[in-house]
Amino acid sequence: MNTEITVKSEKIFEGKIINLRVDTVELEDKKYTKREIVEHKDASAILAVNEKNEMLLVKQYRKAVEDFLYEVPAGIINMAEEPIECALRELKEETGFEAKKIKKLFEFYTSPGFSNEKLFLFKAEELTFTSTNFDEDEFIESISVSKEEVKKMLETGKILDSKTLIAIIYWLNS
Repeated sequence: MNTEITVKSEKIFEGKIINLRVDTVELEDKKYTKREIVEHKDASAILAVNEKNEMLLVKQYRKAVEDFLYEVPAGIINMAEEPIECALRELKEETGFEAKKIKKLFEFYTSPGFSNEKLFLFKAEELTFTSTNFDEDEFIESISVSKEEVKKMLETGKILDSKTLIAIIYWLNS
């Protein structure tokens, strides 16, 4: 088995959402190298489908890529919160909808080459609109799109977010 044994770990940065550490690891051939690791809190995302069989997307500015992205609603799991609770909370906060029916679809690592972030993807149905409750630093627009509209968005490169692509592929094939 090809494993890497950590012989030293150094914290470089501690933030609100991420931490950065540099690990020195021993490789199988007894050589040493460094691995830069982003420790990221786990998150939940929601494929929300309304009564018209349209999927809900949110459009928000993402500083890391200096652009607006269309994404499924998502957010970081709070301390002592279950992934499903996070999914329901984020759905309400970002779109104003509550779901009577929710099920877990997948869990996956977003970028395991450098980060330990795990994302839990849920499907929410039987939606009822109440009201939005954005975080104070969020400016979000919510839209609903049909399968045909989302295919056009894919073809024109309007959807670039990986969790959203996974949700769409599942939705289009279900």
